[in-house]
Amino acid sequence: MLCFPDNSIYEIKFMKKTVFRHAVFSLALGVISGCASTSLESQNSTANTAGHDSDQSFVPFASTYEVPESPAYVIRGATIWTGTGEEMINSDIVFADGKVVAVGQSLSAPDGAKLIDGNGMFITPGIIDVHSHMGVYPTPSIPSHEDGNEIVAPATAKVWAEHSVWPQDPNFEKAIAGGVTTVQILPGSANLFGGRGVTLKNVPAVTMMDMKFPGAPHSLKMACGENPKRVYADKGGPGTRMGNMAGYRSAWIAAKAYDKSWNEYEQKLAKGEKNAEAPTRDLEMETLRGVLKGEIKIHNHCYRADEMANMIELSKEFGYKIAAFHHAVEAYKVAPILAANDVCAVVWADWWGFKQEAYDMIRENAALLEYAKACAIIHSDDEIQIQRLPQEVAKVVSAAKRMGVDITPSQAIKWLTHNSAKSLGLEDRIGSLKEGMNADVVLWSGNPMSVYTKADKVWIDGALRFDRRDMSITPTSDFNLGILTPAEDRP
Repeated sequence: MLCFPDNSIYEIKFMKKTVFRHAVFSLALGVISGCASTSLESQNSTANTAGHDSDQSFVPFASTYEVPESPAYVIRGATIWTGTGEEMINSDIVFADGKVVAVGQSLSAPDGAKLIDGNGMFITPGIIDVHSHMGVYPTPSIPSHEDGNEIVAPATAKVWAEHSVWPQDPNFEKAIAGGVTTVQILPGSANLFGGRGVTLKNVPAVTMMDMKFPGAPHSLKMACGENPKRVYADKGGPGTRMGNMAGYRSAWIAAKAYDKSWNEYEQKLAKGEKNAEAPTRDLEMETLRGVLKGEIKIHNHCYRADEMANMIELSKEFGYKIAAFHHAVEAYKVAPILAANDVCAVVWADWWGFKQEAYDMIRENAALLEYAKACAIIHSDDEIQIQRLPQEVAKVVSAAKRMGVDITPSQAIKWLTHNSAKSLGLEDRIGSLKEGMNADVVLWSGNPMSVYTKADKVWIDGALRFDRRDMSITPTSDFNLGILTPAEDRP
């Protein structure tokens, strides 16, 4: 571990020019994560102890992210979309010590605060993309970097996407330039159970743990439909949708038995039985037990309406909750069912037709979910769309208006903010701008849903992480060494 106590920002000279501030030396304004002791908050409680000995205190792969010291900021006179539907005209936001202090008009500035004129500009919470493969299918897309699908068995709940994350993926930089502050990195959808997903803060880092969102629950990626049966039809199955369902049910039956054995062991320990023998650990079952205990959230790749209904029935059979269906091109057909079961639908604005189960899509999908009072989310699942997610929302708002459903942009932005945070179990920390929330803030040059608008500045936990006028704020990936124009020559 390289530790530099003086908070210096080191520069690497290349061909006699400063090409970038190396990520190793510029994390968190020069504070190297891990040199300081890790706070209790940064111990990821779901990293996971499900199935471990009850006296085991070590948490594997816990977050080492720490909120950097930053000055207070006041942005005055902007249009603020709070992330929960409210629009505030000619208003101010104050944030300090990593948190939002106040949102309103004519707010007082803390001593020493940096003042920013937001006249003509817009403010939103940081964008949250709940379906990304950055780091596990990084850009550049070459075979040696394809680490998102463990295509060895229909059930691979034992794998964790975070163990494949390459923090030097240049696409993280492109995403923050589009206002994205938080991402859920998921495994692919080849398997019935694809493995655990991880929530990351979009900050430059050397290790995955330095990006890991402290205390965020893991997710479990499941997949319905065509993908698992296509991949495994010639490998012993499943080869049909009924085979898929049988595979899920068999796994959950085993998980219930595993959960029972550990519950009985933990009860014996609680009674003081010192000779109680722990069951054998099973990584596959540990993840499924975490779901049954409510510690791990199901994010389910599922396109068709009938399959979403089947998966909800499955969850009731085994006593777990589904957080969200992803892609969900037919979600509008079962919007009342999703609303009644409090399951989010994570959708594209207008991607469909690339395979049979993706055929029956409409651009109004998210709007009809909103109309039915269901939880709608827009996602990227793509290295390009992640750079312009507000414009994807705008497509839906426009299509809805043409069909007579009037959804304001300030309402629709929650499809990228509050609703996204809800599906991750983080709505009490990110996704909205109100007192006490994490200061993940984006200052836009204009209306975020305009094709002419760009993210001007981006803060994560109150620390300035992107400034379009000062590219040195965001260190570039090692991969770009010698490729990008030197910082002082960039436009």
